Amino acid sequence: MRKPGYLFALIALGFGFVVVILGAYTRLVHAGLGCPDWPGCYGFLSVPRSDAALELAQMRFPDDPVEAFKAWAEMIHRYAAGILGLLILGLALLSLKQRRRPGYPVGLAWGLLALVICQAAFGMWTVTLKLWPQVVTAHLLGGFATLSLLLLLGLRLHGGLNPLAPSPAMARLRNLARLVLLVVIAQITLGGWVSSNYAAVACVDLPTCHGQWWPDNMDFAAGFNVFQEIGPNYLGGMLDGPGRTAIHLSHRIGALITTLAVLLLAWRLLGAGLGRLAGLLLLALAIQVGLGITNVLAHLPLAVAVAHNAFGAVLLLVLVSINYRVRAPAREALFDRSLSAGTLVSR
Repeated sequence: MRKPGYLFALIALGFGFVVVILGAYTRLVHAGLGCPDWPGCYGFLSVPRSDAALELAQMRFPDDPVEAFKAWAEMIHRYAAGILGLLILGLALLSLKQRRRPGYPVGLAWGLLALVICQAAFGMWTVTLKLWPQVVTAHLLGGFATLSLLLLLGLRLHGGLNPLAPSPAMARLRNLARLVLLVVIAQITLGGWVSSNYAAVACVDLPTCHGQWWPDNMDFAAGFNVFQEIGPNYLGGMLDGPGRTAIHLSHRIGALITTLAVLLLAWRLLGAGLGRLAGLLLLALAIQVGLGITNVLAHLPLAVAVAHNAFGAVLLLVLVSINYRVRAPAREALFDRSLSAGTLVSR
């Protein structure tokens, strides 16, 4: 039986997906610093347009001339993220009203609110630290985590997807699903690192890179240096070619490992009679791999690059759904209590 807030959670999930796509678009059009301040834009609530406003904006930020297109891309993303935050706040308040209802995911709803507050902080640091790759990657991961928890909240509120009958085979499938979820999260992290360091076109050929299977000029120490200096403007990236090549090739290797892991999970799902989930998983994987290949061969067309981010989120959501479907009985209550405890500690 569906619990109150189910449709509300689905609306928030859909809106969260839009926010993730807008975030990807903002990064890909290099509009992350379209507004040099936060949460406004050149000290205004929206992009300055009148001559007087533009003159004042230039006085406030003489080193950052107003580029209307980039500024609007950034502000639309911020507006959408703000609306999503209000939706999640509404879900949290609703959970308080329903807290006496057995099995209502109060901890999950408030954990989501805590996460979206952290996301707002990362959004601010993305601007104030001038696209520092560590913060940009963490902000991307936070967006994907928000989507995943919104989906989980929707599944919990649906109330009609009971755990499958426990068995040794189901336990092995459950462990494999968890492992593949972790593999995909690691690959998404690598993708975020590629994006934040502008390494997507470091290799422009396939299946080799610069005509070699293992390029001689890679620099993994530079590419994965997480102690980069805070302060410089990282728009466009600060790494040289060898560092970016190392990041790009690592993402390719990760894509191969992820593909093999997902194929194995799909095969096991088919064997367990979960053909529909296996089909969704294979479809998401096929589209994502195809988009990744197209990005390289077509030199990162904007529409394809945005779609690659979007289907990375879709693949993650399918895996969250699979893990929920094969979950162990009575795990929901334990998960809810742990989230509630974590939220209380964070306060």
